[in-house]
Amino acid sequence: MSIQIDQAIIHEIAQNNDGQLTCRLRPQPLLNGSAVEAMLEELHTTYTSKSGKGFGFFGINGDDGEANPAFSEALSRYRNNEMGFVEFSAEAGKLLQEELGKYDFSQGGFLLLASYTALASDYLFVALLNAKSSMTVLDDMELTQVNSLDLSNMQLAARIDLTEWQQDKASRKYISFIRGRAGRKVADFFLDFMGCVEGVNPKAQNKSLMNAVEDFVSGSELTKEERQQCRDKVFEFCVEQFDSGNDIQLKDLADELADSGMDSFYDFATGGDYELDEEFPADKSTLRQLKKFSGTGGGVTISFDGGHLGERVIYDPVSDTLLIKGVPANLKDQLDRRLKGE
Repeated sequence: MSIQIDQAIIHEIAQNNDGQLTCRLRPQPLLNGSAVEAMLEELHTTYTSKSGKGFGFFGINGDDGEANPAFSEALSRYRNNEMGFVEFSAEAGKLLQEELGKYDFSQGGFLLLASYTALASDYLFVALLNAKSSMTVLDDMELTQVNSLDLSNMQLAARIDLTEWQQDKASRKYISFIRGRAGRKVADFFLDFMGCVEGVNPKAQNKSLMNAVEDFVSGSELTKEERQQCRDKVFEFCVEQFDSGNDIQLKDLADELADSGMDSFYDFATGGDYELDEEFPADKSTLRQLKKFSGTGGGVTISFDGGHLGERVIYDPVSDTLLIKGVPANLKDQLDRRLKGE
């Protein structure tokens, strides 16, 4: 296993016959070891691989808004052994029920809280999961409909790095959370119930890094091929950090480039107006622009490797045109068929 599970529990938040939200509390942690391990392994892997996550910290009243400190206070008592895990989880369930009660749209769900260790850091995973209907085959080969937790489609989930929270009081990124579809952040109520305030903006930091890299290579005496190798090196380093669950360390990235003969990037990046933090989470969708050009608009979608610019792909900003040499075979076949048909 890649994680060591401490405890996990599930509470249900649902509407009663009067349409009021209630929280049905489980009185003890989940006991089925193999099932819990399989579920949390899947959730940990799925969550870690999701790109575009937001990052924040526990706010306090008057600091970046009126953040509710009740969740963080209960979590502190749990971590200080002043409260058991089940008691803490019950407090969290009631807080979420109260927060959901402020909205008309909520139907509730299953609140999962899990404490575990991965890569020498302690984490608390918090998710509001929905159930989905599926079919299964019984022993007598009869079909029946069953409900199961929708683990692959979680939209309301956060992970608190408990180690970073307790060791680095100045950190503003020890809570990560899933952003919703279409670039929207996770539903406000889910952050509000934890008292989470958004801190680091990974997209902005990664965009600044990309700008620093482009300015660095354009002002160097590197050849065109060496410039692209530099971009590729930065992309590969950052993706490796993302895949391993680590932040981008600006100094480590600079050392990586220096090993390849590209010195002084750290001084260049920190000495400019890029406003880069010493460390920040990687955002693959932003960094991918170091390797590829892509764009969509007006019914046209174009994507090509950055190394092709100026060779197979010629851009003329004056005439606002792209000339593509060597049309991909499958596209050429489609175009030829259309021309013959007309």
